[in-house]
Amino acid sequence: MASNSTFTPTSLTLTSKIPRNENTVTPGPNEEYNTVLIVIYTLVLLIGATSLSLTILIIKFRTASTTSIAVLNLVFAHFLFLLTVPFRIYYYATQQWSLGLGWCKVVSSMIHIHMYMSFSLYVVILVTRLLAFYGRRGPMASPPRICALAASVVVWILVFVCVICIICFVYGKNTDSDSLAHCFRFGKKINTTAKVINYIISTLFITVTIVLCGLQVNILWLLYRKHHQFCTSQQDFGAQLKSLCFVIIMVVCFIPYHIFRFYYLENLRLQDFNELFLSLTTFNCLDMLTLLGRRTCSLCLPARAI
Repeated sequence: MASNSTFTPTSLTLTSKIPRNENTVTPGPNEEYNTVLIVIYTLVLLIGATSLSLTILIIKFRTASTTSIAVLNLVFAHFLFLLTVPFRIYYYATQQWSLGLGWCKVVSSMIHIHMYMSFSLYVVILVTRLLAFYGRRGPMASPPRICALAASVVVWILVFVCVICIICFVYGKNTDSDSLAHCFRFGKKINTTAKVINYIISTLFITVTIVLCGLQVNILWLLYRKHHQFCTSQQDFGAQLKSLCFVIIMVVCFIPYHIFRFYYLENLRLQDFNELFLSLTTFNCLDMLTLLGRRTCSLCLPARAI
């Protein structure tokens, strides 16, 4: 006897539907954010490259201090990151990634490496100046220049070795086929251990930034109480204002991302929002503008220097 049951495309589709997990990440970039991301990365690339060029021109005339060497390391970190920005612009403009998974992981990880290295160097610069101000029993002995340079080389070697190991064995591991066409989509691979590490890192970023901000504001208040209306003519006050600019950059560029990070780790479907907040951290590439001033004009235009 012939059976009356038949298979239809509709019934097959209905039976194949699976409830969607709330943390499911969409396979590709959201078009609503592509234009914003392209504008952000283009501004960072153009202004960042210009400010780095001018900063290198200034720094090469004064590389004796530890702070100057830390700034050189900061310039190098910005330079490495800016090399990968055109690939981000290309991806968000074409909405397709055709350069391979390996290079995708390199470009994707570089924005995080840049953020961590920039934050660490900001802390080194600010703590050095804070110790110089609060420990005024006499001039602080700076480490020899060769030692500071050697330490910088060792740190960067360790960073490169760690990054290569992480990219090869941890970052983007077990990536599905969607990531071969759409880059920067590694959010759904965050496991419980990675979440805990991210919570710790975000808490550290926020806490250290707030503490440094409070100490820097206190220094400016002490200098104002000491010199009053003449404080702006003091060289120390000008140096501390530059330190305050670094702190403001940390607050504006890093804290919003790390505050949102707490929410994102529990709602991984918001990866497009996470990419937007992450792109805002790259504006710290413009920090070199705080080092530029009248001296820049005299160095770039020596004929006009008096």
